[in-house]
Amino acid sequence: MKGIVYKSTGSWYTVKTDEGVFYQCRIKGKFRIDGIKSTNPVAVGDRVQFELETTGDETIGVIKEIGERDNYIVRKSVNLSKQTHIIAANIDIAFLVVTVVNPVTFTTFIDRFLVTAEAYDVEAVLLFNKIDTYSEEELLEVKYLAALYRSIGYTCVGISAKTGKNVDQVVALMKGKTSMFSGHSGVGKSTLINAIAPDLDLKTAETSEQHQQGQHTTTFAEMFDLSFGAQIIDTPGIRGFGMVAMEPEEIGDYFPEFFALKEDCKFNNCLHLNEPKCAVKDALEEEAVSWSRYKSYLQLLEGEDEPYRKDPYATS
Repeated sequence: MKGIVYKSTGSWYTVKTDEGVFYQCRIKGKFRIDGIKSTNPVAVGDRVQFELETTGDETIGVIKEIGERDNYIVRKSVNLSKQTHIIAANIDIAFLVVTVVNPVTFTTFIDRFLVTAEAYDVEAVLLFNKIDTYSEEELLEVKYLAALYRSIGYTCVGISAKTGKNVDQVVALMKGKTSMFSGHSGVGKSTLINAIAPDLDLKTAETSEQHQQGQHTTTFAEMFDLSFGAQIIDTPGIRGFGMVAMEPEEIGDYFPEFFALKEDCKFNNCLHLNEPKCAVKDALEEEAVSWSRYKSYLQLLEGEDEPYRKDPYATS
């Protein structure tokens, strides 16, 4: 039987067949795909083949094969740094929900998400949520960030999941596609999904006032069918976005504004560090390339973890 994985709890998988029937499935033994050392070899969005097995009164599915993935979003596993965690597979659009306060989404986190989306060929869209709650200064920050990422080529939408402002623009982007929603806990993913599809009635929780962090309301990734011909994947809130190892010379290719300048560098293997006649460094000095983006690039190049408590806009 063939189907698509709609929910993963780590040991059980909810699979929907082509006929629209849901089965609870498991995997048996070690399951490896293309050499990926993953904490979850089967991910939401995967196309799988499974067989039914009956034991007593219970019938379960056993996943035998995973179809070739069009793409996927992956990050380092939180507890097992040498392994990866596949957030979702076969995605048309990855929405990153961003807030400038309550909680803060730093540019390092945004850039790591975007680099991963570029590396695995997933269209990424930034949703700046809670714009109904911001001060004038905070709204200016949203406008600055949106202008920055739009100039690179990313779609950015300012929204309020609570009031519904511009949610229709998000729906328009989703029609006929499979979309994944990600971001820190507390940025309003579940509230947004409820605004898009009220019948899902996902649990939501207020942001902790004491620590300015969201409370986890989504425990496992899960996909839902929507009435307007789309699928949505809700994912657990993530604090950090650990990058899977990349070769130093390829990291710059996943920054579109760096890649566009690459051919103007003197050396074709330029890492945009101290090389002479580097087009990226020249653009940086002329403020045609963002310092925050360049700092994110340097951190990835050096294999640093996200410095969440540092000023992401500092230029020194």
